Amino acid sequence: MFQGHLNQDTAMPVEACANGDVLFDLGMLYASGRSGLVDLVAAHKWFNLAALKGRVDALRLRREVAELMSEVEIAMAQREARAWMTTH
Repeated sequence: MFQGHLNQDTAMPVEACANGDVLFDLGMLYASGRSGLVDLVAAHKWFNLAALKGRVDALRLRREVAELMSEVEIAMAQREARAWMTTH
């Protein structure tokens, strides 16, 4: 688990380094609540995108998160993932 500090001045946006590992880490961040509150829609979205970028383990976690979500929430996460893919 990350225990350091992020340098906001040199940090790059996700879009600039959007590989499967970065997207997977975002899924973990939102699934665990490390960023504040647990956000299952965001977690599902990032795990979905990570899976598309080749992170096979993201498939299992996306499924686990989906079991805790309503159909409406899953549809919302899928829309957000598609929107992200069209803009990046």
